[in-house]
Amino acid sequence: MSAEARYDLCLASFADLDAATLYAILRLRSEVFVVEQDCVYLDPDGRDAEPGTRHLWIERAGAIRAYLRILDDGDVPRIGRVVTAPDARGGGLAGTLVTEALKVIGDRPSVLHAQAHLKNFYAKFGYEQTGPEYIEDGIPHIPMLREAPPPVR
Repeated sequence: MSAEARYDLCLASFADLDAATLYAILRLRSEVFVVEQDCVYLDPDGRDAEPGTRHLWIERAGAIRAYLRILDDGDVPRIGRVVTAPDARGGGLAGTLVTEALKVIGDRPSVLHAQAHLKNFYAKFGYEQTGPEYIEDGIPHIPMLREAPPPVR
């Protein structure tokens, strides 16, 4: 793998994010969720700064190429805001992030609310639909749960 093709996997709490990184994360989320998907909503929802939230992203040459956050909802962590830059899609970055997020989550169950067309993507990681499809910001979503993995014997 050449140095130019190298991606860095990064994990931080809100307090550990520098201003430039936070700006790049919020810009990517706005580019995709607000502009590309044409959803007018307030993306910075107050949860990014919660003490238990973990921000996970892939960076290349200083640019954020993919991102997700893990919210601390008590016993069941929540994965959300999964996003890949349009010109970086199809390279497995989102899968790399979900795999890493599951390492961070460890043996606990976790939940997410997926865009309905991504159901099979999340199913590859053990997530199963737990409720009916619903519309959020004009986009069909489904609630999903990944049970805690069985103990290793």
